[in-house]
Amino acid sequence: MELGMVGLGRMGHNMVARLRAGGHTVVGYDIDPDTTEVASLEALRDALAAPRAVWVMVPAGAPTQATVAQLAEVLEPGDTVVDGGNSRFTQDRPNADLLAEKGIDYLDVGVSGGVWGRTEGYAMMAGGSEEAVERLMPVFDTLRPEGPREESFVHAGPVGAGHYTKMVHNGIEYAIMQAYAEGYELLTTQDGLVPDVPAVFAAWQRGTVVRSWLLELMVRALAEDPELAEIEGYAADSGEGRWTVEEAIRNAVPMHTIAASLFARFESRQEESPAMKAIAALRQQFGGHAVKSA
Repeated sequence: MELGMVGLGRMGHNMVARLRAGGHTVVGYDIDPDTTEVASLEALRDALAAPRAVWVMVPAGAPTQATVAQLAEVLEPGDTVVDGGNSRFTQDRPNADLLAEKGIDYLDVGVSGGVWGRTEGYAMMAGGSEEAVERLMPVFDTLRPEGPREESFVHAGPVGAGHYTKMVHNGIEYAIMQAYAEGYELLTTQDGLVPDVPAVFAAWQRGTVVRSWLLELMVRALAEDPELAEIEGYAADSGEGRWTVEEAIRNAVPMHTIAASLFARFESRQEESPAMKAIAALRQQFGGHAVKSA
């Protein structure tokens, strides 16, 4: 199958490589002149036979919206645009409506797999029409890991469902990572009792109920840097965790663990927490507890 890929960063580049290895013809476009394979979106269109499929893999937000708007002017009726980035699901309907005015179909596809997807495959969650999903299925089947389709691909529902399910997926990811991190910190305080924390995490990879790919990646990180001495304790959030918590509030869904994991990331950005200062001051006031001077 032919496919256009807009955005040749780490994810886009690796997806192109996996698709080409699977026998597909992929034409790549990027705003970076040293990376792009064609000079413009018009050239990308002309390099593909109609009806075309163009996959957008650029940063979420304004870059994606601008790219979709440009494709609405460049592509032709019968073509399909796939937004495979981490866009907020609320933007999917406006994107779909804009393209529909030109007779162009739209799919929102949440993609999980990160930098390992090129070799291990990507799990995908698609939103959009059944017809558009079936049209792109050869691409999805090549990108996903080997094995039953239902274990790595889902047509989650109409437009917006793909990015909504990916949002929830990433919220869960926040919580799982936070649990591993807290367990790691507690174990590192037991110097005499638990002298080799990396070995403990390595021993949890088989047979335990907490085994997962994230645990394997934790083991890999500790093998490279056993005390994580080369990494600062700063954790960014790319948006999906916030959106998940906002949706929980909107729908009155208790979300204690995911919310706490998001707030923990905020705490990581403070060299010294004002909240913890306030707690220390209050403890000193009501109980005369000792405080550390700045």
